[in-house]
Amino acid sequence: MDADLPAHSGLEARLVALVAPTLEDLGYEIVRIAVLGRESPTVQIMADRADGSLISVDDCERISHAVGAVLDVEDPIPGAWTLEVSSAGIDRPLTRAKDWNRFAGHQAKAEVLVPVDGRRRFSGIVLGADDGVARLRLDDGTEVALPLEEIRRARLVLTDALIEASAQMARPAETGEEEKSEAGEENPAGRKLH
Repeated sequence: MDADLPAHSGLEARLVALVAPTLEDLGYEIVRIAVLGRESPTVQIMADRADGSLISVDDCERISHAVGAVLDVEDPIPGAWTLEVSSAGIDRPLTRAKDWNRFAGHQAKAEVLVPVDGRRRFSGIVLGADDGVARLRLDDGTEVALPLEEIRRARLVLTDALIEASAQMARPAETGEEEKSEAGEENPAGRKLH
């Protein structure tokens, strides 16, 4: 699997394979895809711009239309389903090695499937990722290497430094957002029923 794509399995892996090329063509990257519910499932897609900047409402709408079309044609989910597209947010999940490298220096929490040094949960400063492992400096000063394939979930911790760094990444997109809000337009990317 492509190292720039998040690890998924089952239906979610199939969805990543179906929609990743379309998103890449549009200049976006998948951060995470999750399928929630059984009767009428919701497909949640978190995305980033390929340049690393935060996505806007317009980006979510563009992704929603493109992905909705692909999924309508390929029909990987029987019956009715809902599509939700969003940014990864400030306290975003860390799903790819590039996320661990991009957010080095920030605080994160991680949980692994198989214990590392007798533990499953870790909290500390992100040191980056290489050779298939993500690295954290724990509160006691020790460092731990977590195999990327064994990470069940990992997420940044909301701190003032993270908020400041995210605000710097968002500044170009915010200008367009403010113009849209002043014009009174609604968020068209919220939910799309299929």
